[in-house]
Amino acid sequence: MKIPLEKLIDNDSNVYEMTCVAIKEADIYSATDTGKDIEARGDKIVSVVLTRALNNEIEYTEGKSK
Repeated sequence: MKIPLEKLIDNDSNVYEMTCVAIKEADIYSATDTGKDIEARGDKIVSVVLTRALNNEIEYTEGKSK
């Protein structure tokens, strides 16, 4: 799964938050059959999760730092 470069460049969301969300989601995928299915298709889990994050397919709430 390839992420269009324009999608990354044009993204105006908080990159730090998106990265945190992607890392947590990728960790969840890696521990389940979903991750195995993604890898069986020849895709990378992080690429799939990042694409979902860029397409606003992952819902999360903004956290507050202490």
